[in-house]
Amino acid sequence: MRTTSPLLALQQARRHLLEHGHCPSGVVDERLARSWRRSLAAGLAPTGRAMADLPSTGDLRQAMAGNHSLLTHSRPIMEYLFDQVRHSHSVVVLADRAGMLMHTLGSPGFIDKAERVALTCGASWHEAHRGTNAIGTALAEGSAVEVHGGEHFLERNSFLTCAASPILSATGELLGILDISGDHRNGHAHTLGLVSTAARMIENRLLVATCKRNIRLHLHREPEGIGSVAEGILAVSADGWIVGANRVALAQLGLHTGDLGATLLERVADVRLDDLLSHHHRRPQQPQALRLRGGALLYAQVQLDAAAWPAVHKPTASAPTAAVPDDALARLDTGDARWRAAADKARRVVGKPIPVLIQGESGVGKEVFARALHASGPRREGPFVAINCAAIPEHLIESELFGHVAGAFTGARKEGSLGRLRQAHGGTLFLDEIGDMPLALQTRLLRVLQDRSVTPVGAGQAVPVDFGLISATHCQLLQAAEQGRFRHDLYYRLNGLTVQLPALRERTDFAALTSQLLADLAAEQGLPHPVHLAPALLERLATHPWPGNLRQYASVLRTACAMLAEGEDQLGWEHLGDDIVQALQAVAAPAAFALSMPAHAHGQANLPTPAPLSLQQLSSAAIDQALQSARGNVSQAARQLGISRQTLYRKLAARVH
Repeated sequence: MRTTSPLLALQQARRHLLEHGHCPSGVVDERLARSWRRSLAAGLAPTGRAMADLPSTGDLRQAMAGNHSLLTHSRPIMEYLFDQVRHSHSVVVLADRAGMLMHTLGSPGFIDKAERVALTCGASWHEAHRGTNAIGTALAEGSAVEVHGGEHFLERNSFLTCAASPILSATGELLGILDISGDHRNGHAHTLGLVSTAARMIENRLLVATCKRNIRLHLHREPEGIGSVAEGILAVSADGWIVGANRVALAQLGLHTGDLGATLLERVADVRLDDLLSHHHRRPQQPQALRLRGGALLYAQVQLDAAAWPAVHKPTASAPTAAVPDDALARLDTGDARWRAAADKARRVVGKPIPVLIQGESGVGKEVFARALHASGPRREGPFVAINCAAIPEHLIESELFGHVAGAFTGARKEGSLGRLRQAHGGTLFLDEIGDMPLALQTRLLRVLQDRSVTPVGAGQAVPVDFGLISATHCQLLQAAEQGRFRHDLYYRLNGLTVQLPALRERTDFAALTSQLLADLAAEQGLPHPVHLAPALLERLATHPWPGNLRQYASVLRTACAMLAEGEDQLGWEHLGDDIVQALQAVAAPAAFALSMPAHAHGQANLPTPAPLSLQQLSSAAIDQALQSARGNVSQAARQLGISRQTLYRKLAARVH
């Protein structure tokens, strides 16, 4: 409560209080005035002495025993705090909830002065005993306060400047007060901030120590902020109730101490506790994105005490815990339930003679999924041979797949060619865009799958082959078969197990997926530090339709990372290409128009209300923007969208029809 009023003005205000029972307005702030009135009501006089004597040694010992945990966790922080103020003629003080001083660390030159006013262990600095002072007033007000010089109610304490902050438990209970008191001539404007920060450090240590039987969530807007004094910490019960929190977490979630024990985590965050724990088991050191019900984005890291959660950390004989996969597929899992379900299904059949068919839009990561599935199975040491059936010219696809003998046709290699099917022997063959394979070759492929042998072009003898088969397509093969564009019998041969990968716009793990992509790109580009997106930009990117899915998004992030200047680690709008900025703004324009309309205009019938855009309209707008940016160059537009040229032609043709 540092004031600009001179000492004389404070003395006159105090005299006015004694004579009239209230302080003159405008001289002291209301919090100081309240404290003076409480001091007067306690029977204290400004020129008098304190109302309390030092307690006995037994009383002090009993108080310290009752506050053992507070003392244990406060001492290391107090030592650190004292190192910061060692040369400022001051003392660091810890008081209990009744205002009794339990521990002090002071400068040798100031200790004698402090002891003359009983600023020593065992003394009570409750307001009722010593009038307005930082310790007693912080207890009374329940908040951090500063009392400087003549603001002390007792004139004998006016040589002090004091800053104090309450220390709260995980449930908001007042445990004690941390204080820095010193000579008023050496007062510093940052002392209150310093002592408040130290109090938060003590609170965090106490919360971790007292909530070992709970699940702890450490929260921050940036993943790098987790573990700092600015992090929020939540204690959650095994059935999902928020039972404890520090002040930062309460502010982050918009809660009050009265909500503790009466609020489910799912009520304030769009997440299931089981999903948080599952992610923790797979990647215990990786923060995961947490979307609050109000739309804000936080990063969370789960922490469990091994001694209190033995069933989580190791399975028991009576209740065996399912093993958490630790393979290439698990390392791709960033939390989306549909993607994880697809991975779990595929993992069960890998290594068995069951072909896998991966379906999904262009760019969703079908080949990445297939490579991870190969690396997660028993054929991982064998080759992974990928063939894009839509990219190989039709007149070459037969020799590419089946190989050829020397001189089999004009232009054939003199030494012949094994062909991709034989190259996959002992490993995995991945047929991408299998739906675009010509009908004539579908017949030969079917025979290979039935006979498990390959006859090269120009050869008369079949060669045995052994490989796992994974296929992928952006189209619905069954529908293509019914329309005569794909063989029914080949479809049933390929479709041992079908999994559907979600489009990027449908995934629930956008923020976590972004973090993984940025980590991979930082390593790819040799960046010296982790990279993250500005929160507002991340939220905007999450609402974009991404017609090119992951391929397009990764391309945008790769370019943005390359645009970072030396020393930068946050991606903003200025790091994006003009095409994606325009696309993002174009899609956002209808919503921005609606938000910018006056409130009364929404009720007027003569003003048009923009209809929400469908997914097809959003995709069409993105294609138009890319074509315009590329000046009609289809290949360049396809690269900007992150899709193949054939896919873009197909989308354009669909619009015509």
